[in-house]
Amino acid sequence: MNNSLAITVKLPVSIDTAWAAIQDWESQSNWMLLTKVWVTSQIREGIGTEIEAFTGLIPSKKFFGIMDSMRVTQWNPPHSCEVLHTGKIIKGTGLFRLEEINEKETLFHWSEIVIAPRALFLLTLPGLYLGVRISLSRFARALVGTGTPGE
Repeated sequence: MNNSLAITVKLPVSIDTAWAAIQDWESQSNWMLLTKVWVTSQIREGIGTEIEAFTGLIPSKKFFGIMDSMRVTQWNPPHSCEVLHTGKIIKGTGLFRLEEINEKETLFHWSEIVIAPRALFLLTLPGLYLGVRISLSRFARALVGTGTPGE
């Protein structure tokens, strides 16, 4: 069954600055809660890029957690990126979409469609929602002061 989760946060930077920060896959390790992210393909951006993210108690050691393998399926800089979750446990799609508010602010829309039994999804939803919300808030805070001159 398909289940969805969507969260939006306001980022204190231009859409181009936000895009550059989001598509720097490895730097997501700095703001994704308990997660280590790395690129596993030869290409680092665009359709076909493959990424893995391990979320767990000690992400750097891949200790007690879940591996999430993804492949970029849509790429529309600086507006959107869609990934297909291809792992053994996590299946579905993820979408990052940026919406310019003005030259100094951008909305970051994060959404996931998770293929899982409804009961399992509902059981994990509070933790999943909280983890993503905390991560996106950390990302927004990390961007303060990283804008281009004049921002």
